[in-house]
Amino acid sequence: MTDFSEMLTKAKKVQEKMREVQENIKKVEVEGVSGGNLVKVILTGNYEMKSIHVSPEAKNEKDTVIVDLIVAAHNDAREKLKKKTSEELMKATGVPNLPFDFKMPF
Repeated sequence: MTDFSEMLTKAKKVQEKMREVQENIKKVEVEGVSGGNLVKVILTGNYEMKSIHVSPEAKNEKDTVIVDLIVAAHNDAREKLKKKTSEELMKATGVPNLPFDFKMPF
């Protein structure tokens, strides 16, 4: 029985650490860019868009081009955030590729 108790204790510690890491990740901000910095998007750690900056040079483009630049900057930020999140979770748990919203089953 001791082994099972130890396993539960360790699992609870990992769960607590995961909660802490998840809270810290929510505070992270990443910047995505596109069009050679014509558009910049800031995402928070929980994938909420905080801001969009469209440079004056980009404003001379057609609307469809601006939309494409915004989408590309958002995608860039999202990929950077996935990488950052994965790195932080790996540091905390030693387990690669855990999803940000991972929940322990108990």
